[in-house]
Amino acid sequence: MKSKFITFEGSEGCGKSTQSEMLYRYLKSKGLKVVYLREPGGVKLSEKIRDILLDPDSKISPEAETLLYMAARAQVVEEIIKPAFCSGRIVVCDRFLDSTIAYQGFGLGIDVKLIKFIGNFATQGISPDLTIFLDLPVKSGLQHRHNCKDRIEQRSVSYHEKVRKGYFALAKKEPRRIKIVKVQENRFKTQDKIREIVNAF
Repeated sequence: MKSKFITFEGSEGCGKSTQSEMLYRYLKSKGLKVVYLREPGGVKLSEKIRDILLDPDSKISPEAETLLYMAARAQVVEEIIKPAFCSGRIVVCDRFLDSTIAYQGFGLGIDVKLIKFIGNFATQGISPDLTIFLDLPVKSGLQHRHNCKDRIEQRSVSYHEKVRKGYFALAKKEPRRIKIVKVQENRFKTQDKIREIVNAF
């Protein structure tokens, strides 16, 4: 089977980790060879960068933040994603380059064209075949995080609204790749919709 790359995107508290892992287990139950990872993270170096990026005590400029995400991504592409593709596996990833465009581009004002240029270098030209954008109103998502917020989650509601609008802009530009799934209260109903899209894909 030809390898496929499926990514999950969305703003804070939308359930990406839960839904992406549920899809991973579903695909494995079908006898498919699947690799699951999260971003930033997935390998030792990228996990260390993740700790820096999400630490509320880290003082990081928008430019440095963008480059750190790219560095973490470059390493996981080299260590996990490329080898997985070479062996014909499906890769399910919690976040990828769209996150940087939405969070650092639309959210922080870093030039989107520059992000895409650096992103193409960091990913070695690899891009998702299918992206599931889990949409949830910002305030609803942040309510799920009120007890333990990381550095990104602590940002203003207006910032997170820009991120959400950024995702919608990306989905409008690439409707064949990016599929919008409205998050429902019942996570199994949300997963059913995701599986419907993935099975059709």
